[in-house]
Amino acid sequence: MRWTLQPSPEPEKVQSLSQTLNIDPLVARLLVQRGIETYEDARKFFRPSLDDLHNPYLMKDMDKAVLRIEKAIENGENILVFGDYDVDGTTAVSLVSSYLKTIYPNVATYIPDRYAEGYGISYTGIDYADDNGVSLIIALDCGIKSIDHVAYAKEKNIDFIICDHHRPGDILPDAVAVLDPKRTDCHYPYDELCGCGVGFKLIQALGAERGQTIDDLLPYLDLVAVAIAADIVPITGENRILAHFGLQVINSFPRNGIKALVYLSKKQKLDITDVVFILAPRINAAGRIRHGNHAVELLTEADFDQAVLYASEIEKYNADRKELDKQITMEALAQIEENNEQEHFTTVVFKDSWHKGVIGIVASRLIETYYRPTIVFTESGEKYAASARSVSGFDVYDALEHCAEHLEQFGGHKYAAGMTLKKENYAAFKNAFEQCVRATIPQELLTPEIRIDAEIDFSEITPKLTRILKQFEPFGPMNMAPVFVSRNVTDTGYAKKLGNDESHLKLFLKQGNSEGFGAIGFGLGKKIDVASEKKPFDVVFCIDENQWNGTVSVQLRVKDIGN
Repeated sequence: MRWTLQPSPEPEKVQSLSQTLNIDPLVARLLVQRGIETYEDARKFFRPSLDDLHNPYLMKDMDKAVLRIEKAIENGENILVFGDYDVDGTTAVSLVSSYLKTIYPNVATYIPDRYAEGYGISYTGIDYADDNGVSLIIALDCGIKSIDHVAYAKEKNIDFIICDHHRPGDILPDAVAVLDPKRTDCHYPYDELCGCGVGFKLIQALGAERGQTIDDLLPYLDLVAVAIAADIVPITGENRILAHFGLQVINSFPRNGIKALVYLSKKQKLDITDVVFILAPRINAAGRIRHGNHAVELLTEADFDQAVLYASEIEKYNADRKELDKQITMEALAQIEENNEQEHFTTVVFKDSWHKGVIGIVASRLIETYYRPTIVFTESGEKYAASARSVSGFDVYDALEHCAEHLEQFGGHKYAAGMTLKKENYAAFKNAFEQCVRATIPQELLTPEIRIDAEIDFSEITPKLTRILKQFEPFGPMNMAPVFVSRNVTDTGYAKKLGNDESHLKLFLKQGNSEGFGAIGFGLGKKIDVASEKKPFDVVFCIDENQWNGTVSVQLRVKDIGN
């Protein structure tokens, strides 16, 4: 692990904010590091307000999208809501279709089959629309590069509205409206929305035409919060507002599908981490193992008992996904060793029998062992299909653009992408990708980094600080849980390994004469020697609360220890 202490912000800014808000300089420093420098910034951060959501009509083409939908409703046209098979896509389809059905009956949904059709808008889906008399397709979380597909639909007199958040190519599809805040000619104030977030802006605009306020749309925010958490978009600006209120919906009056998943999880209250690790994998499992339609059925089900049945099925899909993920990861690691590729700057592996639904997860797993840009390929019909994942700080999408001559198609963003290529181009692509990354990646990015916000003494860890840090939630990209380092701490002799495989580390830490704290280090079992025999060491950690038998205490979540 590479420990990087964040540069101290300008002292004047920290002091000014500390005085303005009457807060500890440590808290002021953490806020300034997050770009919060004024009272108004702090108000928006600590007190998210739905009033601060932007006018949806600021998004390029929003007026065209609303006009076309209103025309379809007026003329009694059939509308097809089309979306990707992952969490962002299925939540977006569930959101837009369920809203439209409250104002108009002729609405159907379509999720492409991951294996038969692949990612994004498909010719099969367009043919399905044509066969069923659909004249308007609303595509969510996909479509920004589907130039040929949109042209094909136009030949069949089918219009498209595209709602996407991925980076566009040089040419946009010839759709009636292309809603994507990442369009270079779109001046919407916030460009980090997920696909479901763009879908929410669409229904916000449609609602405004009907005199509906944001309060009328609150019930849809559980879906938006799940998508924000799953798609790993920055928890800043509008995303922070939508995630904050979406979590409230999840914990108070969620739709039956989410209520069923929470019910089966036996959790009382979910935070953003629970959404990432409990809800998102299960919703994703439908599209990975069976079909994304199962997720949409769950998320739009009106009857709770039926939703529980759907959720139970999805629970089984998720268990299958875990087994596949584990098996394929082991096979991929063995392949890397057999080919002596441990010293490469990239990981690119292939096996024709690997399950297409879990290769993205496997790519993330491989990064845990060999920390470098990773692509996992499998066979998909006459071609190879792959999922790419990157390491912090490296833009894998840019690298793919440099290797585009070997690819059939690709799409995604900085840290995750998908692609297909002809079988005969695999070896050339693998070599080109390795050479591109080798030539462009800074050497330090090949070592995992822990970004540390501040160095503190244990004496500064108080219940008041813990309460304030809780108000920094929800955490996520661009607003990660604050990370601290403390020097010369010792374990009081309680250090022990935990877990069936003894992979975790339990400690009780003290520093000088300060109060001691219980600490847990997930995945740090191998470092027990550093903490044993009461030898002093340095510790990097987040501050958590531990609830046990009705008692709440401060607990340190250790990220790394070292001498």
